[in-house]
Amino acid sequence: MAIGDLKTDKGIKDLNSYLADHSYIEGWQPTQADVVILEALGKTPTSSNPHVLRWYNHIKSYDLKTLPGEKKTPVILGNNIAAGKNEEDDDKDVDLFESDEEEDPEAVRLREERLKEYAEKKSKKPILIAKSSVVLDVKPWDDETDMKAIEEIVRSIQMDGLTWAASKLVAVGYGIHKFRIMCIIEDDKVSVDSLIEQIESFEEYVQSVDIESFNKL
Repeated sequence: MAIGDLKTDKGIKDLNSYLADHSYIEGWQPTQADVVILEALGKTPTSSNPHVLRWYNHIKSYDLKTLPGEKKTPVILGNNIAAGKNEEDDDKDVDLFESDEEEDPEAVRLREERLKEYAEKKSKKPILIAKSSVVLDVKPWDDETDMKAIEEIVRSIQMDGLTWAASKLVAVGYGIHKFRIMCIIEDDKVSVDSLIEQIESFEEYVQSVDIESFNKL
């Protein structure tokens, strides 16, 4: 009688039928053949297979290492255990993500086109330009300084990355006003220190220049 896979209900039922007429797997005493079957079961059988359960409890009562015989697959199992192990080992060697099929040329072409389109879109994406908002206070020499002239000379300074914005006069005291003006600069193109130096170069009108505020945009 051949017994099927002991991991299945049918295999256990086959073993139950076999043990109905046999006390042990092989011969008239417990051997390593019983140990092989015991380990193949993996868990305690249920009462629905009484002969297997009786045999299982009986074999478990022994010191399994002391049982005689060679520990190999019993004849009644054929290659069921060995085959199961081989299949398991084979599964470990299988790369589930590897395909022996050649890729469809059309699919390859479409993928390459999409990758090219993505690269082109990325290259055309506008580069973020770092900018800052700067407010400068331009101080005159005294209350007789022509403030209109100061505004004109300040706004006359032009450079790439510089945009002048709103301006106003701010009272300082004793009839003196300072000229306050906002500008937007591109950080990589305009140096605030250089801009201040240019304004202060108009020494006839300008006493000094201070930074009232400096904020990144």
